[in-house]
Amino acid sequence: MKKLLIVLMVLLGGIISAFALSAGTDESLVAGPFEDVVGAIKQGDVSSLSRYLDNNVEINISGKANSYSKAQAEIILKDFFSKNQVKSFELVHQGGEASRFGIGNLSTSGGNYRLSFFLQKKGGSMVLNELRFENK
Repeated sequence: MKKLLIVLMVLLGGIISAFALSAGTDESLVAGPFEDVVGAIKQGDVSSLSRYLDNNVEINISGKANSYSKAQAEIILKDFFSKNQVKSFELVHQGGEASRFGIGNLSTSGGNYRLSFFLQKKGGSMVLNELRFENK
C-alpha cells in the first residue's frame, strides 16, 4: 500500500510539473502589445500599429507636434512610412510596468530618427498614445 501511494505521488508530481512547464512555455511565446508595436515599427506596418492607437494620439515628427484622432494618426503614419521606408529599428531603451515606453534608433530611406513611443494601460488593454520621430 505504501508503495502504491509513493508511485501515485510521484506520478501526480510529474503531471503537475509537466503542466507548469508547458504553461510557462506558452506564455513566453505570446507577444504582448509592447512587442507587437516594436515589430510593427520594424516593418513600417501601420495596419498592425493602428490596432494599438488610442482615440487621441500625440505625434511629433521632426519638431512638428500635434494631437490627432486615431483615424488622422493612421493617415499621418501611413504618409510618414510611405516616404520613409524602414531599413532597421533598434530598440535601445525600454521601461515601465503599467505604462510602457520604448526608445530606439530608426533608420529609413529618408533619414535616421530617434523614435520614442508610449503605451498606457487603458481599461483592460494597452494603447499607444504618443509617438516621437526626432531627426538624428
